[in-house]
Amino acid sequence: MKKVPSPAVPVAVPRPRAPIDDIDRLLLDELARDGRMTNNALAAAAGIAPSTCLGRVRALVERGVIRGFHADIDPAALGRDLQAMIAVRVHSEARGHLAAFGDQMAALPEVENVYFIAGADDYLIHVATANSDELRRFVVEHLSAHRAVASTETILIFEHVRPGGHRTN
Repeated sequence: MKKVPSPAVPVAVPRPRAPIDDIDRLLLDELARDGRMTNNALAAAAGIAPSTCLGRVRALVERGVIRGFHADIDPAALGRDLQAMIAVRVHSEARGHLAAFGDQMAALPEVENVYFIAGADDYLIHVATANSDELRRFVVEHLSAHRAVASTETILIFEHVRPGGHRTN
């Protein structure tokens, strides 16, 4: 029997998309605006019974449309005032381990988000640190010293304008 080589980069199998109707869209819009909205208030906004609303929200979670519920905490409130986006390019021989690299980065406490991207760079890593010394230490210890990393480019974030006009520093 001939052995078939596995792909170098794990390929995500696309999940079949179940259609989202107008009521689902309304529920999603309301939850995007206020993720803490009560089920009764959400049902009233959609014009459906609370039991129907609960069932629809549960189905949206099970289908992966709603990926989770979480608190969006300002890193500055935790003493991490300096935020940056770091573009990372990995060595070509490390391409088979891209997923592992992303997982390693996501596990670090300074990391807010990890994006696997197309283009000249492979990753965009959003970090938050207390100051420039901690940012430098992060880059030196976790990126420059990593055998998979070919290069980095650090972009400081001065301000973040969120949808709805909310600004954060």
